[in-house]
Amino acid sequence: MRTYTYSEARQRLAALLDQARREGRVQIRRQDGSTFVVQPVVSDQSPLDVPGIQSRFRRGELVALVREERERSGERVLMALSNKRLQPPKARRPARPHRGKK
Repeated sequence: MRTYTYSEARQRLAALLDQARREGRVQIRRQDGSTFVVQPVVSDQSPLDVPGIQSRFRRGELVALVREERERSGERVLMALSNKRLQPPKARRPARPHRGKK
């Protein structure tokens, strides 16, 4: 864990916060010797926890819409893959012959 002086922390606050995010935490030491820890707050919420919306769709209609979109996106992926396979491979450069010292 990296320790910054108070002056360094003031001058490089953005970098200090980035390092705390990457490494978990950093310390700041004041001139009087007291030390503090800066660490990111870990969210206890799931990224899938989103607010609901009001709609007039019934459950079966929503399921049908989701399935239809999944089929479309699957078809797009398959088309992209098949297009890549149909393209001719890129030509490679011929290897240069090795020249030894004279």
